[in-house]
Amino acid sequence: MGAIEWNVDPEIFRLFDTFPVKYYGLFFVSGLLLGYNLVKRVYRLENIPVENLEKLSTYIFAGILIGARLGHCLFYDFAYFSQHPLEIFLPFQIVNGSWHFTGFSGLASHGGSIGALLAIILYCRKNKTSVLWVMDRVALGTPITGAFIRLGNLMNSEIYGKPTHGDYGMIFVRDDMIPRHPTQLYEACTYLLIFALLWYLYKKTNVIKKEGVLLGVLLSVLFCARLILEFFKENQVAFEDSMTLNMGQLLSLPFIIIGVFLIIRGKEKSVLETKK
Repeated sequence: MGAIEWNVDPEIFRLFDTFPVKYYGLFFVSGLLLGYNLVKRVYRLENIPVENLEKLSTYIFAGILIGARLGHCLFYDFAYFSQHPLEIFLPFQIVNGSWHFTGFSGLASHGGSIGALLAIILYCRKNKTSVLWVMDRVALGTPITGAFIRLGNLMNSEIYGKPTHGDYGMIFVRDDMIPRHPTQLYEACTYLLIFALLWYLYKKTNVIKKEGVLLGVLLSVLFCARLILEFFKENQVAFEDSMTLNMGQLLSLPFIIIGVFLIIRGKEKSVLETKK
């Protein structure tokens, strides 16, 4: 079985011959909406007013977008954006005083995760709600969003894997003719499996009563998967070539540690409450 040639145009069409509408943006928004509707179902199952989720979702969407953008600019391309700070927040590239629409071409998933967590904390402080209670429920929709974002990366022929050194894999024709690991698909499938695990735990066990454990499972399993899958990926920026662990792996470690801590904390708290 030979390698699959992938040569999809990232643009679906252009509005007014100027503004490109891309598959990545479509998948990004679709993933957010699917995740939102899944959490909405959870709220309804638990008889929680959906209005609460609508307010929360505004914080989360803003946190993801701002965090993902800042994460890319700070973690992966600080040298450039420190000299072009306006381009962090504007979808234009400024060259010799001329403005060229490019869209926000750089978004980092770790930055999006941090942004979402900070947004939830801000929402909970303002509304006097338990942070872990909210995060446990938001965790259920998160892998779906992540899977769709990686499918968007596939449509962009970006964040692909290292060469397979065989006649199998996927050839991203827009970059080269080398069969590579389609790590976007690896991640998307992994996130769907994580969603299935979380949904099973939510529906079939009492894990939701152990505050923070569902979030802990998400963080530890998802970022362990990221840590492993990064070994199959090409580095995104040149400075990673000299690193033992690339930037994505280093940024995954704190999330894994926090996830394990939340699982242990939840179990110990459950044992103490049982003894009482």
